[in-house]
Amino acid sequence: MRRPNHRGRVFFASMLLSTTVISAAAVSIGRAATTGTPPRGTKAASAHPAVASRASSQNVSSGSRRTIIDSAARNEDIAVSARRRAHGTMISVGATAIARSVPGTNPLKVLSQQPGVMFQSDDPQGVDTWSTQIYMHGFLQNQISTTLDDIPLGELAYRNYNGLSPIQAISSENVERLDVSTGAGAESVASTNNLGGSIEYHSSDPKALRGATIAQTFGSNNLFHTFVRLDSGELNHTGTKFYVSYMRNNTDKWKGGGNQFFQQVNAKLVQPVGQDSKISAFFDFSQYMQYNYQDYSLDIWKHGGKYIDNYYNGQASGYLASYAAALGNYPSSLNGITDKADAAYYDGASASTDVFGGLKGDFRLTERLRWKTSIYGHGEKQYNTWSNPFYSSPNGAPMFEQVKEPSIQRFGILSSVQYDVAHNHLEAGVWYENNKFDSTMYGYEQPLVVNGVIQGTPINTLGNFNKLTPFMQLFGQTINTNTFTAFVQDTYNPLPNVALHFGFKSLLNTSRAGDGYYNTAYYGAGAEAAGTLTTARAFLPHISGDWHFLTHHELYFDVAENVHAYPLGQFKTVASPFAVTQAAFDFARSSLKPESDWAFAVGYRYSDHFMDATLHAYHTNFYNRLQQITSGSIVNPVSTVLNVGDITMNGVDAGLTMRLMRGLSLYNSVSWNHSTYDSNITTQGTTYYSRGQQVIAYPRFMYKSSLSYEYGNFDAHIDASYMSKRNLSYVGDAKVPAYWLADFGMRYRFGGLGKYNHALNFVRNLEFDFNIYNLTNQTYVSTMGENGFPLSGDMQTFLLGAPRQFFGSVKAEF
Repeated sequence: MRRPNHRGRVFFASMLLSTTVISAAAVSIGRAATTGTPPRGTKAASAHPAVASRASSQNVSSGSRRTIIDSAARNEDIAVSARRRAHGTMISVGATAIARSVPGTNPLKVLSQQPGVMFQSDDPQGVDTWSTQIYMHGFLQNQISTTLDDIPLGELAYRNYNGLSPIQAISSENVERLDVSTGAGAESVASTNNLGGSIEYHSSDPKALRGATIAQTFGSNNLFHTFVRLDSGELNHTGTKFYVSYMRNNTDKWKGGGNQFFQQVNAKLVQPVGQDSKISAFFDFSQYMQYNYQDYSLDIWKHGGKYIDNYYNGQASGYLASYAAALGNYPSSLNGITDKADAAYYDGASASTDVFGGLKGDFRLTERLRWKTSIYGHGEKQYNTWSNPFYSSPNGAPMFEQVKEPSIQRFGILSSVQYDVAHNHLEAGVWYENNKFDSTMYGYEQPLVVNGVIQGTPINTLGNFNKLTPFMQLFGQTINTNTFTAFVQDTYNPLPNVALHFGFKSLLNTSRAGDGYYNTAYYGAGAEAAGTLTTARAFLPHISGDWHFLTHHELYFDVAENVHAYPLGQFKTVASPFAVTQAAFDFARSSLKPESDWAFAVGYRYSDHFMDATLHAYHTNFYNRLQQITSGSIVNPVSTVLNVGDITMNGVDAGLTMRLMRGLSLYNSVSWNHSTYDSNITTQGTTYYSRGQQVIAYPRFMYKSSLSYEYGNFDAHIDASYMSKRNLSYVGDAKVPAYWLADFGMRYRFGGLGKYNHALNFVRNLEFDFNIYNLTNQTYVSTMGENGFPLSGDMQTFLLGAPRQFFGSVKAEF
């Protein structure tokens, strides 16, 4: 049986052609509106700047009209931007903060220094897509919306069905800033899943001067990270400019065999139109090929230690060892582990190729009226593999390569208008997206071993599967989704130091899963789920307020209702109503409701020259929590998606930054979160007493600290964090332990080298960096729940974090 040949490029090319026609019409409109004064309301409404130190936490209501802090300023890398857009409480993480981490580090790892935010990954840079995971105030990443330059990136998860991970959309070196709403509402953001807030990525613009940036990083486990960016500078009197960049990241795993390779091309073009309008285009090509780390259970960790991993080592010995294990002959390193068969496989890997881009027009039509429109497209092909030692290949080999081969084809359009009148900033907009998600899985034959000799070549799990013929298909499903949202909002300033925000969002999301292929010989009697699910909400309100009283003080509040459209995903892998059998879908359908919440937040901030202090409290009523419940074997688990009831969340964040002396600052924050299930879970006649238990995978207490020092062109910092224990099971009878982590970094910037030698005038800046991650070499549990969560007891569904890692970087700008 041969799968269809998925080619997602034709629709992408046609999308770009159509956007060119639309943008040409927009240019003529923009040229007609290039005169006049700047739009009303763009001046700052507060005399004091919203500037924080490197690691401060500043949450404010978006109703204020203060200008955004220039993220290029050296000490303004994490700041509060109380902008007019409707994003509730907002944190801005700038390019300077991202640049202080190891080049190529996931910007979400930088964000995790903020209170209430937890980022986890099994690799030091946070780029292993199998393991990257972020929580904000008890909400998992797929309940937090992400966008890039307003374009939706879909569900922030490994098994994304309607987008791509931000690290696959843009190189970290090209990120200008992250605008993060950790609070209640973000109705202007194009998303269907912003229960717990939003993360908006903004790409940097091309530079006005022609130049180049070249950076090279070396590190533990043979890490080589290369970044090259070429900026055209302004090409003509209209200001046309662009950049093209290439990133390559290659490293060995810190345990086991195999490497993790990632490369990416970004390009951005900006065409100014008159005085205050522009057209911009962004393009991304990314390709990653990564051997994954083996999943752990508490039993494997206790009896096998932290270096248990798959057998693959790039040599014949790895295949022979896994072959013997599939026959029941296990290595001594697995002695004491209860489930030796699942403790290690031959290999497991992830590969993905993405083409993503869009065209955006931003036009000031009149002194008061602005119009923005974006059109985008995205195509993706994935291969997610593992060697299954529980089912024989047709040639008699006791294992086969099991390969999921999902693909995404989507396109969409966003359009909004902004109008300033009197003391009001009005905005309204719409978003439409069509998404086709194909999900298939095939089995490929592994070679036989005769008298200790491999009869052929083991499958290259990161190779070209189009050249191979599978011996069976396990499942296949196609889901088409249409999404439409609309929003209206108004930010009203009755006084210069008071902002009140009112708005609402409407959402209509419909997904149709057709009759798919289901291998009854492998899975048993049944069929894969088919049907239609619709999420419709006409009125999702958002209200917020912000009051700057006295000189250094601020109060704010934020209230919103949000909904999460039914998530989709591959068969038996996620908490999607379609990722189960038809029988399980029909059984659960009557009780299924989309996840929704009411979120409330209040806060206070004090800021002056010597210190910043924040206090942020929140309460959330989370309804109809959908969760994947997994039991049985990894090969053919019993996977159901249940409504586990409601969750009540209460939490407090407190942060204090003190500037002890010139160049020296100390930051401390504490976060307390009490998120508990409101009811018990009953399934298959058994009741599991989850009521009152802390939600799975999120700590009740977090502490974070950072000491930073800057003198001239030198700066250094040391960061520390503490995570309390986390529940692995719903009833809380299995937990992972608490841990401490610390990171260290220092940097020296030489500036232009012409001051040392006139022949080196062409070098504008030379910089050296040195970083240590996991300074004290702690062993700890990082990602949790990648295979679901058990109702009770242990399960093989978490990953260990990387040990101490060293990195050195050199960067030159020309």
